[in-house]
Formats: sequence, structure tokens, C-alpha cells
Amino acid sequence: MMSEVQVHTVARQMLEQHGFAAIAKASEQAQACEGRGDAEEAKEWRHIADAMKIMRGPALS
Repeated sequence: MMSEVQVHTVARQMLEQHGFAAIAKASEQAQACEGRGDAEEAKEWRHIADAMKIMRGPALS
């Protein structure tokens, strides 16, 4: 299990590399992990995606 600091570090690095498409990439990774039966890793990818959503800020309307 990743620490909160590790989650936010990975989230920040992914945003820097991929922009906001990184959120979709993390969600795809979570689905792939679930498909392999790795629920714990899927949970970590969802946590990373949630951290990126927080970093993104509120959606503009």
C-alpha cells in the first residue's frame, strides 16, 4: 500500500507528463488491475486518480 505522500507524488508526476489525460490513464490502469483480479492495486490507481482530480481543481462550467 502506498503512503499518501507517494500517491500525491505519482499523481503530480503523471499530471506533468500527460496533462489531465493522466486521470483517464489512471482509471484505465485501475480497470486493467480489476480485470486481472488485483483489487488492491486497482484501489491504489483510483486513489491516484482522485488525487489528480483534487489537483485539477473544480471543473469550469
